[in-house]
Amino acid sequence: MKIETALLSVSDKTGIVEFAQALHQRGVRLLSTGGTAKLLAQAGLPVTEVATHTGSPEILDGRVKTLHPKIHGGLLARRDSAEHLKTIAEHGIDRIDLLVVNLYPFRETIIKPDCTFADAVENIDIGGPAMLRAAAKNHGTEAGGVTVVIDPCDYARVLDEIDENDGTSYSLRLELAGKVYAHTASYDGAIAAYLSSLKDSTPEQNAVPERAEYPGVLTLQIQREQTLRYGENPHQTAAFYVDPQRPVGLLAGYAQLQGKELSYNNIADADAAWECVRSFALAACVIIKHANPCGVAVAADAFTAYRQAFKTDPTSAFGGIIAFNRKVDLATAEAVSKQFMEVLLAPAYDDDALALLAAKKNVRVLIVPLGDGQNPYDVKRVGGGWLVQTPDFYDPAFENFKVVTSRKPTENEMNNLLFAWKVAKFVKSNAIVFAGNGLTLGVGAGQMSRIDSARIASIKAANAGLSLQGSAAASDAFFPFRDGLDVIVDAGATCVIQPGGSVRDDEVIAAAEERGIAMVLTGTRHFRH
Repeated sequence: MKIETALLSVSDKTGIVEFAQALHQRGVRLLSTGGTAKLLAQAGLPVTEVATHTGSPEILDGRVKTLHPKIHGGLLARRDSAEHLKTIAEHGIDRIDLLVVNLYPFRETIIKPDCTFADAVENIDIGGPAMLRAAAKNHGTEAGGVTVVIDPCDYARVLDEIDENDGTSYSLRLELAGKVYAHTASYDGAIAAYLSSLKDSTPEQNAVPERAEYPGVLTLQIQREQTLRYGENPHQTAAFYVDPQRPVGLLAGYAQLQGKELSYNNIADADAAWECVRSFALAACVIIKHANPCGVAVAADAFTAYRQAFKTDPTSAFGGIIAFNRKVDLATAEAVSKQFMEVLLAPAYDDDALALLAAKKNVRVLIVPLGDGQNPYDVKRVGGGWLVQTPDFYDPAFENFKVVTSRKPTENEMNNLLFAWKVAKFVKSNAIVFAGNGLTLGVGAGQMSRIDSARIASIKAANAGLSLQGSAAASDAFFPFRDGLDVIVDAGATCVIQPGGSVRDDEVIAAAEERGIAMVLTGTRHFRH
């Protein structure tokens, strides 16, 4: 069915004039409201105000303008129903074949620090969602229906189909309708979250209301990016969903340059690698196996960082995920290509590095933009519910650390302690990390007992031929007894960093004094389950 009339009313004016011009050139009649109508008229386009079209003026400061039978009848009349078409003709209602609407900027308004309650409420769109839902419901059948557009990115697709057959295909209308309902659901979710987060049940209209960190109603809307071959195991199905409003710097912003399709485990491990590597200011390399760092190093360049990180645990590095926070050059690409790896991540690659990696056809090569973006929440599914928390991006200021032994760490020891402490944050609990000179020397992860994690870290170092003499050790949480500390010191560590907070802190500190090592308390733990 040919598109004869379009109604355009947008908050986001991106590309709207050009789109309206293109529609006009194709013989489409233009209806519009408010600022959009004014903008189109200024561009010399013949546009009819909705108030003129309906014969009813805008009232209540513009709150009521499109809530009218001539609008909703024109949107909701089924194109394949002779009765519907007869009814709207009897009432002098024209079909509206194309609706272009995006909503008042509610989210953009409420994030402003000076947003009052009245400002927030005034930016709740009513007419826009009503029209969108009506048009999306009536996307129709093969015989015809309403085309509804909320995203300027879809303007060109609509024009292409109009050029092809004077109208749009059912498949496009159905896709755009689904996009609309996802958008309105997200919009209503944002409103519900805002209103349910207000601490005052009767907020002052012209004051900035105090809001709780966690709203009473939490709506998380994510989009399916990819259906995966299988889940964590082959008998499980899986899909990868992304946050369309994610900030820059997170893994979901990746582009895959080559290699096989990413698996469920690839994505999970790649995220662990990326979060760890981007936490370092110096050039860094992180090698991940089963969500745990098996080698981490910082150095003057990516090549040296990789060579050092690989030393920690060459056995576990086999089939691992490798991440860099610097551009991968040819020398680095040559080095990593000598080992079997599943995924390689970096913010950039030299052309000759990519040419070399192309020979490794199965290696998934990802480019991920660097950035300091964080997820607003960490979410974990449990039976019948969700656990929601803020991400663990807190690092206490160095000056808040407390040396609790008479022997103070040297400058080199303190640098090693800080490095080990940063890595321990990304190791599954219970976590023990030995480090020295900018690289991990032994990593013990995910044990039920902290003393076992300490023993495993020592064994790993020995297996890799790395000496722990003079090393620094980090524990992600406090030592419940002195036995774990004794294992660490017996292995060769001369200094330890840990949160403290145990009822036996005095006993553990006394053990450190007895063994002649330096101990630093951070006051903050980093459990990772």
